[in-house]
Order: sequence, then C-alpha cells, then structure tokens
Amino acid sequence: MSTDSLKTATTDSGAPVSSTENSLSVGADGPIVLHDHYLIEQMATFNREMIPDRQPHAKGGGAFGYFEVTHDLSRYTKAKFLQKGAKTDVVIRFSTVAGESGSPDTWRDPRGFSVKFYTEEGNFDMVGNNTPVFFIRDPMKFQHFIHSQKRRADNGLRDNDMQWDFWTLCPETAHQVTWLMGDRGIPATWRHMDGFSSHTYMWVNEEGERFWVKYHFKTDQGIKCLTQDQADQLAGSDADYHRRDLYEAIKRGEHPSWTLKMQIMPYEDAKTYHINPFDLTKVWPQSEYPLIEVGKLVLDRNPTDFFAQIEQVAFEPNNQVPGTGLSPDKMLLGRSFAYADAHRARLGVNYKQIPVNAPKCPVHSYSKGGTMRSLNASDPVYSPNTKGGPAPDAERFPEDAVWSADGEFVRAAYTLRPDDDDFSQAAKLVNDVMDDAARDRLVQNVSGHILGGVEEPVLSRVFEYWKNVDQKLGQRIQDAVLSQKK
Repeated sequence: MSTDSLKTATTDSGAPVSSTENSLSVGADGPIVLHDHYLIEQMATFNREMIPDRQPHAKGGGAFGYFEVTHDLSRYTKAKFLQKGAKTDVVIRFSTVAGESGSPDTWRDPRGFSVKFYTEEGNFDMVGNNTPVFFIRDPMKFQHFIHSQKRRADNGLRDNDMQWDFWTLCPETAHQVTWLMGDRGIPATWRHMDGFSSHTYMWVNEEGERFWVKYHFKTDQGIKCLTQDQADQLAGSDADYHRRDLYEAIKRGEHPSWTLKMQIMPYEDAKTYHINPFDLTKVWPQSEYPLIEVGKLVLDRNPTDFFAQIEQVAFEPNNQVPGTGLSPDKMLLGRSFAYADAHRARLGVNYKQIPVNAPKCPVHSYSKGGTMRSLNASDPVYSPNTKGGPAPDAERFPEDAVWSADGEFVRAAYTLRPDDDDFSQAAKLVNDVMDDAARDRLVQNVSGHILGGVEEPVLSRVFEYWKNVDQKLGQRIQDAVLSQKK
C-alpha cells in the first residue's frame, strides 16, 4: 500500500500522532513524562472502556436487518409500521438470562429475543424470550428470581439447590421450568429458535377498537436443539458458539429470518376468559386464538462495532407507538419501569442518544442536560409556552391504548379464574406436546440437574413439584435421582 492510502493515526480529538508504539520519555533510557497526553489518553480510555454488565441477559449477541409486513392487519392496528407493505429497519439482540458476559452460550437457560423497530413514529421495542411463558407473574419476585439463578453471596458459585429452592416455593414456575428442562431449553443456534413476546400487549385500530395480542416470531430455519451432552461439550470448546454462528451465517450471506404471527383476542373476551390472559405463566391455546400471519423479519447485516451497537443497545417495553400499547400484565408493567431505569444506571441518562438507540424520526423533546448529552437543546425548554416550542396533539395522537380498572389496594397477583392453576399447562406440555423420547430426555435433564447439588429439605419438595405436574413423571424423576444417590 502506498503511504498516501494509509490512514493517519490520531488522538480521540483527531490530531495526528507520531507513534503508537513508544511513550515520550527523557532520553531513550529515561522516565516517561506526564505531559505525554496521547499515552495518558490511551491508558485512561482503556481503564474505562468496560461498562457494567446487564443484570440479567448479560451475555448475548445480535445483528441488524428489516421487518416487512406481508398481510393486512389494519382492522387490528393503526401502527404505521404494521401496515401491509411497510418495511422497517430493526436491530435484534439474543441472550442468555442468568450468565455473566463471559459465560458459555450453551448453558441451559431461556434465551432473550429482543427487537427494536426504528419506525417513522418512534422506536417500538418488543422485549421477549424464546419461550411463550415466564417463571413468575408478579414483578415483586423478579429480583429474587434472578438472584436465585446467579451466584451465592458466600462463595460466588452458582447453586442448583438455590434454584430449586426458589422454584419449588413458587409453583407458578412449573410451566416455564418444564420448557427449560425440555428439549428447547438449549437451542442449537439463535437462528433455530422461535421468539415470543410472552407478554400480552394491546393493539388499537383507526376506529379506536382495542385488541389484546401476543407476538410469535417463528423461525424459518426450523427448530433445532442441543442435548445436554452436546451443550456441555460446546461450553468447554467454544463458549461463544451462538454468537459466532449468527455472525458467520450472516457473513456467508445466509440471512436468518422469522415469520411474525399474532394471537389476537377481542378486548371484551379478556373479561370472561377461563384463564387470566395477562398472566405471564400461561399461554393462550392456539385452538382458541389461532396464529395470524403478519410479516417477515430478516437479519442481513452484522454489527461493525460490537460494543457500540450490541453491548450498548437498550430495549425497553415502554417504547410503544400509536396503535400499540401495554396491558394489565403485572410483569410487563413492572418491566416498563425497570428496563429504562437499568439503562439510565448502566449507560447514562442520555442513553437514547447513543446511535443504536436513537430513533430515525425527528425528536422534539423538552429533555435537556445530563451526562453525555449529544443533541442540542433549544429554547424554550419548558411547557406550556408561547415561544414556538413543540406541542402535544391529542386529536391526532389520543391516549387510546388504555383499559379501565377499579378496586381496593391489595397485594395479590390476579383474581383466580376457573382454569388458573399452576400445573395444568405444564402437564399438557409434558403429555400432549412431548413424545416418549422427549419425556425421557426431560427426566434425564431434570434428574441430572438435581444431582448437581440439591439436598434436603429442597429435594423432597422437588419430587412433589414434578408429581404435581404429572404423577408418573415425578415418580420417574424421583426414582432416577434416588438410584444415583445410593
């Protein structure tokens, strides 16, 4: 390469530097000098280049792409990015829940599946997982759940006994734990797993009609999973297996895709439905609310700076746009505060100005100041005003993604409905969805996990937990564990 074609190294301020190898010193054998500002910049930046891990979902990866609507959904939502023919840029991040940023990709754990849509009406975020349910239904338990899946305070080690202690004391976990311990507990790759909103959301159409909805991103690559032995081997040989697979597939031109399908429930149905439709530990049977096809999500571009574009990407379920909204799902409402709060603590109050998080539509906000602000504020900086500042438009953008509620202040998850038990949907998953071979693997996965340190009195509760799911299954797990303990 010619000298003219080489890029000149500079400081972070853009000034050329004469050396990237040697510090400025008093003679070749003398001490370095404090006013070598380039050396100081290099060392100081290095010392500060790491930011705190996410609390859950610390390990992950992602890519960019687009979402294109292929079917007419206008009768259900007025959101512009959900109208037939609309094509919207997206960024997606996949992750594990419990592991730290350096943990193996192939631990048995739910996978995060979060998508940011850069719509013309603002960013819309869907924060989901590769399972249609979750462990708990009330955000009061969320912090405790995450702590139980991470590390002990005394020795800094993960602890299976701690995990089962929490799960068995919270029977609503049974449905998710059955998913977790089954074949889909360890996807072969991120490309070969589905993504779900899990939560119930709201859609609103132009006439103001409201609908309850669930998002299902169905992989076009087909479902593929790893056995426990395969996952353990990969954890030791290639801890970044899933991250590497996605990057290399896109680099080869094999662009993974998912078909978005929706379950849609008329607003009034929720009032009399036989299970609480906002309970995150339950699914809506597809026989009652079948999947409706919407469009295609395609990933076709890798990040060019993993830290700036993936580590700093911030998803939050409160990012809604006209025609979409939240629901009375207590976990969703808790997350609508918790996610944004986590980003402010981790990335700074102006995290939405980081390029990967910045909307691609105009922003007319009264926010100003704060650490790392990059957008210029302009007067007036208050509202209301008569100085030409941005004004709300309730006629064009009514607050219509709402619902009514009344009652005394109580600390209770939900009012029980006829089929609101904690074990029947888990039992259906075991007996109606799994075949004999899958049930055998479930017994093997559960018993192997239990043998990894679960002791009395938790052990007896674990056996009872699985017998509540299915008596025969629970007995098989108990027999498998006790035979190994002899």
